[in-house]
Amino acid sequence: MRLGYYMGYWSAGPPVGAQETVVAAEQLGFDSVWTAEAYGSDALTPLAWWGSRTERIRLGTAIAQLSARTPTAAAMAALTLDHLSGGRFVLGLGASGPQVVEGWYGQPYPKPLARTREYVAIVRQVLAREAPVTYDGEFFQLPLDGGTHLGKPLRSTVHPLRANLPIHLAAEGPKNIAMSAEIADGWLPMFYSPRMDDEYRALLAEGFAVRQAGLSDPAEFEITAAVPVVLGDDVDSAADTIRPFVALYAGGMGAKGANFHRNVLDRLGYSDACDEIQAHYLAGDKVRAAAAVPIELIRDVALVGTPDDIRAQLPAWRSTAVTTMLVQGDPRTLPTIAGLLTED
Repeated sequence: MRLGYYMGYWSAGPPVGAQETVVAAEQLGFDSVWTAEAYGSDALTPLAWWGSRTERIRLGTAIAQLSARTPTAAAMAALTLDHLSGGRFVLGLGASGPQVVEGWYGQPYPKPLARTREYVAIVRQVLAREAPVTYDGEFFQLPLDGGTHLGKPLRSTVHPLRANLPIHLAAEGPKNIAMSAEIADGWLPMFYSPRMDDEYRALLAEGFAVRQAGLSDPAEFEITAAVPVVLGDDVDSAADTIRPFVALYAGGMGAKGANFHRNVLDRLGYSDACDEIQAHYLAGDKVRAAAAVPIELIRDVALVGTPDDIRAQLPAWRSTAVTTMLVQGDPRTLPTIAGLLTED
């Protein structure tokens, strides 16, 4: 299992010491570093900035939102960053949710899986650069069927460094997970739990059974799971660091009836707890929402406690299908975490 580090998206401004953290992660042997975007900082610019100071570490987006840019614009950014980094870029894509897609980007959200299929197909056309790009889909038409009627098929002026640049998909629902194995080179899960590993393997197998021709061998498929890792004096105190994060995603992200992050936790068996978390969060009581996050949930999706506590939790993770553990945690603890997670 390789190690990655999750930088995420910014809060009120640029994270202090981010460049130093990325350099340190590379020096510690981390395989990759990943950014994200919501409705503030974008996922691509920080990778170009921070990546300029590194030589080996892979640079991934977890995630770049589909609605933030057209498929051809995403492909342009990907091939540009891949050239600038010497072939280290990974394009992680995700649909986000209706609050962001319709509220921030002003685009319709329905049929996110079908939209994702079309989006990925167009990106792959651009990267292959075998012919001018054309597409006649439900959501995307190239050239546009309308406007001035002067559009014509175009081919990227830039030759991609890697026509097979990896595309990973963020997916939380069963159909979306299976689709990742069908059309992508990797899966970016959220709230992965070793308890769900058999179910996830089965869903991926469904996708591999109908995997698109021309893609990499399923044995090379990557599963990069973001895992909060918090060192503390004990499990409970370390878990307190993560509770607000879980409460935000279970109770505050997405609409009440359309929260895909919460749905993952429902499938883990925490529906009652999520009801309470969401009720407190929507009432504006974030403190009580965080307090309602059960310790069992934290232990299911995170590594918390003393070094010995974390060592005891690691065998369950090492037996999963996860190929890269994407560490979410205090950058000051990276050397200790790296040592723990790479012990024999």
